[in-house]
Amino acid sequence: MRVKKIGIVSRFDSQEALDLAREIIETFEMEVDIFLSPGTAEHLCIDEKCMPVENMREEGVELVVSIGGDGTVLRNISKMEDPLPILGINMGTLGFLVDVQPEDAISAIEDVLKGFTYTERSRLGVYLNGRVLPPATNEVVLITARPAKILTFRVSVDESMIEELRADGVVFATPTGSTAYAMSAGGPIVDPRVDASLIVPLAPFKLSARPWVVPATSKISVEMTIPEKEAAIVIDGQHSYSIKASDKVILTKSEKPARFVSSSINGFYEKVQSKLS
Repeated sequence: MRVKKIGIVSRFDSQEALDLAREIIETFEMEVDIFLSPGTAEHLCIDEKCMPVENMREEGVELVVSIGGDGTVLRNISKMEDPLPILGINMGTLGFLVDVQPEDAISAIEDVLKGFTYTERSRLGVYLNGRVLPPATNEVVLITARPAKILTFRVSVDESMIEELRADGVVFATPTGSTAYAMSAGGPIVDPRVDASLIVPLAPFKLSARPWVVPATSKISVEMTIPEKEAAIVIDGQHSYSIKASDKVILTKSEKPARFVSSSINGFYEKVQSKLS
């Protein structure tokens, strides 16, 4: 079934990205209804069809074209309570979440408008003292709020303590995020089809500390154990919150997954080889 409505979001700090957004609009505006995120509309000086990403689903938008890097994708997914499928066009550097190169954007969108499928990626639901925070598509990082200061914290999975560590912090990642910060910290690369969560200590002061892979449905709890220390919890590099020893962070599988438009450009293993070798 042919796509009737799409949304477009673009990086603002790249004229190349904005030029491509304009080209996409001019190419497809007679074939499909196009809605622009407010920032994209402002930078392109187009007032018509301006709409926040978080409202696009209500207007019947079927997919979002994200022009930028992984950060642009993560930022817009975090704005949507029930994320629309994302088609990422790579205007960043590594671009692990964006499959389409700029020179292939027009032809890729032509194919997608004829009909598309998408894959679902699990996200981490995040709760701070019972307060619901934005879900994480890549990772949740607990890290010291003061540089060069070590944290002491306890990690439990389904009420069973698995680690009590002194470390710079800890990364809790989805399989999607296993190729990001978690990998740099020594964690395993996990196929996105695996329903799991990763727990990766950051520079632990303990020889036996190793990364964990646990079921995605597990309830992971984190508590700092030294009162005078302060830390920050960072979600997908987009949202940051201060926490202290009396606070409790709970992580579990989010009800709403991230969704990515399926691409035949290459598979997960080919992408790992080409981008991370």
